[in-house]
Amino acid sequence: MDDGSGERDFHHPYQPYDIQKQFMNAVYDCLEDGKVGIFESPTGTGKSLSLICGSLTWLRDHKRRVFEEGTATEARDDDEPAWVVERSRQQRKDAALRRKRDLDARIAKIRAKEKRAKDRYQNGEPHHKRQKVVDTDDGRADEAEFVLDDYESGDEAACKGRDNGASYNDSNLSAETLALMQKLGFAVGGAKEDAEEDIDEMKIFFCSRTHSQLTQFSGELNRVKLPPAFTSDSHVDDDKANSLADDVKYLTLGSRKNLCINSKVSKLGNATAINERCLELQQPKTSAECKCPFMPTKETEPLVNDFRDYALAKVRDIEDLGSLGKKLGICPYYASRPATKSCEVGISIMQVFHATNREQIVTLPYPLLLQKSAREALNLSLKDHVVIIDEAHNLMDAIIGIYSVSVTLDQIQRARMQLTVYLQKFRNRLKGKNRVYVAQTIRILDSVMSYLQSKLGDRRCNDGIVEVADLTSGKGIDQVNFFKLNTYLQESRLARKVDGYTSYSEEQGKTGNDRGGKQMPRRNVPVLLHVQSFLLSLMNPSGEGRFFFRREETGDIALSYMLLDPTYHFKDIVEEARAVVLAGGTMSPMSDYEQHLLSYLDPSKIMTLSCGHVIPPSNLLACPIVQAASGSDFEFTFEKRNSDKMMIDLGHALRSIAQHVPDGVVVFFPSYSYLDNCAAAWKRLRSGGTLNGVTIWESLQTVKPIFLEQRTQHQPTEEGTNIQGTSTGSVLDVYSNAIVTGNGRGAVLFAVVGGTLSEGINFSDALGRGVVVIGLPFPNPHSAEWKAKMQYISAKATSNGRNGKDGARDFYENACMRAVNQCVGRAIRHRGDYAAIMMLDRRYSAPRIQAKLPRWIQGSLANGAGVRDVEKRLDEFFAGK
Repeated sequence: MDDGSGERDFHHPYQPYDIQKQFMNAVYDCLEDGKVGIFESPTGTGKSLSLICGSLTWLRDHKRRVFEEGTATEARDDDEPAWVVERSRQQRKDAALRRKRDLDARIAKIRAKEKRAKDRYQNGEPHHKRQKVVDTDDGRADEAEFVLDDYESGDEAACKGRDNGASYNDSNLSAETLALMQKLGFAVGGAKEDAEEDIDEMKIFFCSRTHSQLTQFSGELNRVKLPPAFTSDSHVDDDKANSLADDVKYLTLGSRKNLCINSKVSKLGNATAINERCLELQQPKTSAECKCPFMPTKETEPLVNDFRDYALAKVRDIEDLGSLGKKLGICPYYASRPATKSCEVGISIMQVFHATNREQIVTLPYPLLLQKSAREALNLSLKDHVVIIDEAHNLMDAIIGIYSVSVTLDQIQRARMQLTVYLQKFRNRLKGKNRVYVAQTIRILDSVMSYLQSKLGDRRCNDGIVEVADLTSGKGIDQVNFFKLNTYLQESRLARKVDGYTSYSEEQGKTGNDRGGKQMPRRNVPVLLHVQSFLLSLMNPSGEGRFFFRREETGDIALSYMLLDPTYHFKDIVEEARAVVLAGGTMSPMSDYEQHLLSYLDPSKIMTLSCGHVIPPSNLLACPIVQAASGSDFEFTFEKRNSDKMMIDLGHALRSIAQHVPDGVVVFFPSYSYLDNCAAAWKRLRSGGTLNGVTIWESLQTVKPIFLEQRTQHQPTEEGTNIQGTSTGSVLDVYSNAIVTGNGRGAVLFAVVGGTLSEGINFSDALGRGVVVIGLPFPNPHSAEWKAKMQYISAKATSNGRNGKDGARDFYENACMRAVNQCVGRAIRHRGDYAAIMMLDRRYSAPRIQAKLPRWIQGSLANGAGVRDVEKRLDEFFAGK
């Protein structure tokens, strides 16, 4: 909407910076033109608010235009009489206004109800009667429940279902007449009684990596107040219209792991185990008393409707939905699914109220959007909607991770043993097709086991590429139809049956033949289910990924499938959606997205934007340090970096930097192993080269205390979390406390590129006055995975008419620089912040590498210098700050 000055009014809650206006305009234009946008806005520049304001402003403008035109997206027939066109337009306007009035009344009723409830219950608990839940599951099990159901192949089932639907209509009206009556808004014959409601409203799907980031998004959304797309009363003045500005329908979609309220299921802990158990409780053969008591049914439809209304009445995060489900006694995972569409009348008992002007935002974590099977399970259609993916710098890695899988020889052997025991137990109770498919599964496991055992005995190599033919060369494998077997494994739930029987038989072994003993649910993922997910990867197109073996430190051997090309798995999202926005704080270098994720798109369909920072240029010093104080070049290649001389020069350089940077300094090493090597060397080597002098480590500690990132697997801290908020006793707490209480001395934190501290931690203000990156953290080019990646990228570049070698090198450098950019973005977090960024390696002075840095860093990048020159620059930079 134009504010009268020629600029769009994005209803930003604060006075936006120029770069925020630029960002919001780019988002608006991307959605309007139906393009794919790749947008970079440094963390600390209000990216989330800009995304919200830009996209919601476009959405309301779009719906206002649709309303004013009085038509949906249908094309107009120029031969239609004017009265027909006008009647159709008026019908649609009247319907939209009617739905708007109904929605306003409904929302007002819900808010009044919540206000009354707040007076009676803490935290706004709804005051209706909670569903009474009776725990009837006594945990008893009988081996009969683990027998596979009779199974028919997909082909036979399909034959039985053919020709059930009529291919004609029984209205006795011509197609032309039916079309005209539909345009005029009249229902005919077999049409739905309320055809106007069968509308999948335009909405925005906002996706990020974790639920905590989505919670942060919901908090930002509460700040934004926009006028409605239109009002039900054309005479409403502007002040009253603006009072309806909070009419934004927002829904957070989560996984069962986040939303399950059945304690016997949620305590399984693992997401896969929870999913499997939930689906198992819904099977037709599951007795009524054993089914989940929270599952929506026809009888609990009023509770589902209450959940829906409360969920959409105001902005709620994932925790709020879980609490709401518990209070109502209804499953929030299933009760929230209908609210993702504006109309499910006639499709589901869980109907959704709707209105043409309802701006709906649906937030969900990466896996629920990126996996087609997950979208189908949630009944999510992206058709003609808007998809915004935040924190998209690791989008390709996320897709690869979702569709990649690894399994060990030990796991395959255990799965084989469990399946054999199961088959022996129930052989006489399994009919033909079950027996055939179980036998085929065993054959495949035997073939894979045989291959891995041969590699385990060969000590000449630790990893390598595996051909599918080598994995499926066992006896009888050529007779297996993998696609039919895939269908069987998923529909028969063989893995869950086998694991259930294994757990049952183990429990029986502990309790004797006492049938009163309770079956203890397993907390881990059934091993056969894990192996099954790997077997399904055998059917993937050979061009998309590769198989690898790798010798584990434990002595076991692992077999992995790694997706090499994420294009196909993201293509259907791009093709379905009206527009897609990929946003992040460090999207540079952007060429990877264009060449390896969106290569099939015409360049004119892709928009890119790299915003500057909100800080003035004088608040940032970025400098490559190319030379040590000894005069030697800094070049931390794998061959050179472990020499004593290089580590001595590095230790002296870090001591010098710590002396000239106030407060906190965060140093990123290329790997944990190199951090360990340097720490060990500095504790051994003497400062100044004399035997009587202090060690380099002791010399460093005389300047600032040193803290090290731990190798242990901590729960990652999410984007936007200040380090003061981490767990008590962690290295982050101690580092922060040393800076706050150290009388201005500060502290040094040694971290690792790609580690827990390289993403998502806000080293703002005194916590990160200096950020140092040591070397270029290139992946190991000699690993089997990276060899395969480079070969694939080279071949793809050649097929697209580019130089294959240059394409592979560019991809390899981009992977390195994307990790570097994440690290250097940790320091500057708001407009008043300032910091020095130093990159130790002569290769950072190369224009090719500098071009891959974010634009906001390039603008403040100084020429490469030696340690002595950098000392002077640091003194000048921090003087007067």
